[in-house]
Amino acid sequence: MRRLRSLYQNADLFRSRIDMARYRFGRGEYQYFAYPLPEVVETLRRELYRRLVSTAIEWMKALGLHQACGPQDYPPTLDDFLKNCHAAGQHRPTPLMLRYAAGDFNCLHQDLYGDICFPFQVVVGLSQADKEFTGGELLLVEQQPRAQSIGHGIRMEQGEGVVITTRYRPAKGSRGYYRTNFRHGVSPLLSGERYTLGIIFHDAT
Repeated sequence: MRRLRSLYQNADLFRSRIDMARYRFGRGEYQYFAYPLPEVVETLRRELYRRLVSTAIEWMKALGLHQACGPQDYPPTLDDFLKNCHAAGQHRPTPLMLRYAAGDFNCLHQDLYGDICFPFQVVVGLSQADKEFTGGELLLVEQQPRAQSIGHGIRMEQGEGVVITTRYRPAKGSRGYYRTNFRHGVSPLLSGERYTLGIIFHDAT
């Protein structure tokens, strides 16, 4: 994990750096990787897509929204999915690495970068909870139709990957499935430094 997060210091690997406070996204910073992605990031992105794509299709069918995130199908390989992104003008890679220090946080948001999106993304913890940082939980807020929102806090362990929905999920009701909307963020870091890797599958405009 230390070797992976050391990539953050190599500016040549990234296409842009975002200061969250500048854009009122929270406090802290993150960098988007440039193409070609580092081998470990490329391998994770490709393999995770392969494992998640069948569930993505099932979710959209359950909601009657096979094209819910835009005018696309979810083909079996990441390469074919990215061809759809590029044909829609979404060419910029979206995997990213985030760095938080004490007092930093990330406001609730959704990672949507164009008409085409994949319904899942993966967050990987690169730092040791309680040893290298305290606080900084992954936050998920689920907005239910005609009801108050539900909050979820997830403690990220080093090396642990958490699959979250990019936008919404199907929930079973008495009349079939309905969708609940999700946003995610990070609670304030109380001490130390926290690195995470974000694997987003759709590219950006």
